[in-house]
Amino acid sequence: MASTSMSMAAAPVARTSRNLKSSKFHGAKVSAVKRVAAVKVNTEVVAAGKPLPEGRKLRVVVVGGGPAGSCAAETLAQGGCETFLIERKMDNCKPCGGAIPLCMVGEFDLPEEIIDRKVTKMKMISPSNRAVDVGQTLNDKEYIGMCRREVMDDFLRKRAVSVGTTMINGLFMKLDDPGQGNGPITISYNDYEGSKVGVAKTMEVDVIIGADGANSRVAKNIGAGEYDYAIAFQERIKIPDEKMEYYKDLAEMYVGDDVSPDFYGWVFPKYDHVAVGTGTVVNKTAIKTYQAAMRKRAEEKCAGGKIIRVEAHPIPEHPRPRRVQGRVTLVGDAAGYVTKCSGEGIYFAAKSGRMAAEAVVEYSQNGTVEVDESDLRQYLDKWDRKYWATYKVLDILQKVFYRSNPAREAFVEMCADEYVQKMTFDSYLYKTVVPGNPLDDIKLLVNTVASLTRANALRSAGKAQVSM
Repeated sequence: MASTSMSMAAAPVARTSRNLKSSKFHGAKVSAVKRVAAVKVNTEVVAAGKPLPEGRKLRVVVVGGGPAGSCAAETLAQGGCETFLIERKMDNCKPCGGAIPLCMVGEFDLPEEIIDRKVTKMKMISPSNRAVDVGQTLNDKEYIGMCRREVMDDFLRKRAVSVGTTMINGLFMKLDDPGQGNGPITISYNDYEGSKVGVAKTMEVDVIIGADGANSRVAKNIGAGEYDYAIAFQERIKIPDEKMEYYKDLAEMYVGDDVSPDFYGWVFPKYDHVAVGTGTVVNKTAIKTYQAAMRKRAEEKCAGGKIIRVEAHPIPEHPRPRRVQGRVTLVGDAAGYVTKCSGEGIYFAAKSGRMAAEAVVEYSQNGTVEVDESDLRQYLDKWDRKYWATYKVLDILQKVFYRSNPAREAFVEMCADEYVQKMTFDSYLYKTVVPGNPLDDIKLLVNTVASLTRANALRSAGKAQVSM
């Protein structure tokens, strides 16, 4: 079993250099930034690698204003490209656990004001309700950040606008050609700025970055191919203060075929409530049944709670077959960058958006020359080299440990091991993979085999009793 280890001596420090005094979102201090209206621009597009006309910058539209799109737009605007960001729902509350790794706070310069809770303890709860405390290996500066997506996304969009991105409250409809030739790419969208019904408009651009989520229209327009997806269902529950005190720095993860046949259920603390949810790929139609079971498992700790919001959303299970065509590329959920086993997507969304934008900035020489498909593929090659192994390992772990209740019991049993906790948290918090201690790796391998052997024996015994 592969292992990981921490390569950083201390946790990254979040730097807050902006005024964060006002926000429409309760509990978060995020400064308001005036939205900039779209302007008419010169649409002359020249061959890839050739200089653009004097005074004309490479024009890029980013579709989708979540972490992937906002981080892409910010990087593009800072890098000299003329950047447009299209987002329909400015106050979107995506059903998302909202957990972010510590490295993201420093790497993306996130202010602490957008972090609702700093989780330093976790409970892994097995099908038989055996609870294992996880987090003993964390130091006093390490934590998992818990955010509300409406607060985080709003902050990231406003930051992109503050460095020169033009924000468009609109809905992307289609593109006429993915830019496989040298001409401009014409996109059609509905502009909702000042209009409840939307005004049909078009725009000519040089490059498109699709960051419009699991149901990406950009992906459909370039024939990116289908992928299997999970349905995530989440309820935000306002619980009494004394119950909230229990969850102030604690998150819970539940496994069992009652809460999900192939994933896990969760209770994650937010600003003044908890998010209780689950997900599944193999039995999507039963998602409300699994959610009811999840509420049942956590009912004592959430007693007296009131559901204040119900959310559901698809989550991709693997990267799309095609992520680049012509001068159009995909990032985040649109590309399928959600890890199996853990279901993590926020960090990888923001990272992929930034990496795609960095490739555009680099190969356009800060927005002064045209780019083509080969330039965008540099981002894909770099991404796959960096993260392919991570996705593969988590895929294997999900198939091994989420396949039956005995296997889930074995999984929770393993989580009690201090070395397992250290390797897991180091990998999650810092996204750094280095060899672990060989002797401990051997011990972990033996324990893993032993746990799985017991799980298989229990599974076989259960089947034998049923057949009798």
